[in-house]
Amino acid sequence: MKIRGQRECKDCGTRWAYYETGSVDCPSCGSLRSVGVEDDRTLHTATPRSLNLTPARDELEAGKPPRQVAETAAGIAREFTRGYGFIDAGALQPLSDRYLAAMELRHVGSELSRHRAVDEPEEYYLLSLLQGDVSERPGPEAVPDSLRAARGLAYATAIEAYRGDLREYLEEHPDPDVADVLGPLDNHTKRMQALDGDVPPEDAEVLVVATRELWRYLTEDDETALVNAQDRLRRLSG
Repeated sequence: MKIRGQRECKDCGTRWAYYETGSVDCPSCGSLRSVGVEDDRTLHTATPRSLNLTPARDELEAGKPPRQVAETAAGIAREFTRGYGFIDAGALQPLSDRYLAAMELRHVGSELSRHRAVDEPEEYYLLSLLQGDVSERPGPEAVPDSLRAARGLAYATAIEAYRGDLREYLEEHPDPDVADVLGPLDNHTKRMQALDGDVPPEDAEVLVVATRELWRYLTEDDETALVNAQDRLRRLSG
């Protein structure tokens, strides 16, 4: 959506950036009576949010069953990814590891919470998703066979969400040269969804890399990145 990023409170006169707070509530007095003070509206879909996995980690340290930890983690990740936006004050953001890891935790956690028993490789993989600040993802080779569909579906869902914001961005910044990437990317994403994510993790990773290369082309005018994305998707089709 397009918004006026700078707002002013009609009650106390405070000015603030909607981009930073994601709210029309006045940060000084809490009033809802505010107005945009810029003439132009800017495309903006991002909202300030943090991914706090402490409750799930605390359950893990307390020795709670992996199924319970997985369910808690999935719920936290679901809230983080719901309505997530990739355009910040008109600037297209990349498909980040943090968002991908959260989306995977949402799907893997939901999957494991339904298992009667969580085996050792699955538990270790869940632990790897919970460790650190979730800014790094486990590599494709680390995915247990029983969870590769969950990872594939997570990535397909993430790319589809990113594609939605990308459509809005391209309406303001049209570029016919991206068609050779967008078409195959959409086709592969739909195929992954039709297969419920059950594709080799390496194939899912190719789509992530191609999406990021498309972002690099659009934001940095890197034509090599566009060619690389085309080649990756062409080889994946072959």
